[in-house]
Amino acid sequence: MPARHSWEIPMLVLVIVLTVFAYLIAVLLLVTGNVDQYVVALVAAPLLLWFGRGITYATQRVNGVRMSPTQFPEGYQMVVDAAARFGMAKVPDAYVVLGNGRINAFASGHGFRRFVVVYSDLFEIGGAAREPDALAFIIGHEVGHIAAGHTSYWRQLGMFLVPFLPIIGSTLIRAQEYTADNHGYCNRHTGASAAMGTLAAGKYMNRLVGFDEMADRAAFEKGFFVWMVNALSSHPVLTWRMWALRDRSRHGKLFLRPNPPAGAAVPTGGYPSSYGEVPANPPKSVL
Repeated sequence: MPARHSWEIPMLVLVIVLTVFAYLIAVLLLVTGNVDQYVVALVAAPLLLWFGRGITYATQRVNGVRMSPTQFPEGYQMVVDAAARFGMAKVPDAYVVLGNGRINAFASGHGFRRFVVVYSDLFEIGGAAREPDALAFIIGHEVGHIAAGHTSYWRQLGMFLVPFLPIIGSTLIRAQEYTADNHGYCNRHTGASAAMGTLAAGKYMNRLVGFDEMADRAAFEKGFFVWMVNALSSHPVLTWRMWALRDRSRHGKLFLRPNPPAGAAVPTGGYPSSYGEVPANPPKSVL
């Protein structure tokens, strides 16, 4: 089974403790008559979260195209295979929604249902995967969120304070993303490079992204603002994320950039060049 990031559970415990403490203070303020919008939001958190998850699920049910053996069958089979690989008792629902040029996917749930949403730009006209290996990695990543318990109502209730916890909250989310990347890698490791290239340069230029060249920069791009961009981000910055997908001997970095090999110098070249290449339109399958 894919590894859970080593920082995920410690950060989750810290965030839950802070969130519970905030809930107790909110109840105390409510009882003593010191009420404002934040107090009301915290006290009503269980209802607000339940309502929000219900709206999100209903939106996919009435607007999304549900993957099935007859609609986006290739993507549907990838969801089935990922669920089986991760030992899930039930295959999550899966929907395709209009991407309008955006590359994205997410996982969520409501009640006892769990679901995955994939933006349409990851598919070709006709419903075939634009980059099959990349899509299998991405679907494995999203199904991995479900398998790892990230979409649980009770877990998200315990994380309700995340948006109000700078660095602490985003660190927990980054750790979860690394865990989901481990699931994506386990599901289709050959899709990691294409998936990261698509996130970096889009669906047409992803083949022109040098995965190793970009990953190598993780060890040499430094400075306070580089640290801040990563620390405040909900996802690991792409160079660090690529490094973690390439170096499977250790967990992805959360705070400090990866260490280059001893004696390594700043890369100056020697990478395969894609200069002058014209990507196919649409790009050819990676299979």
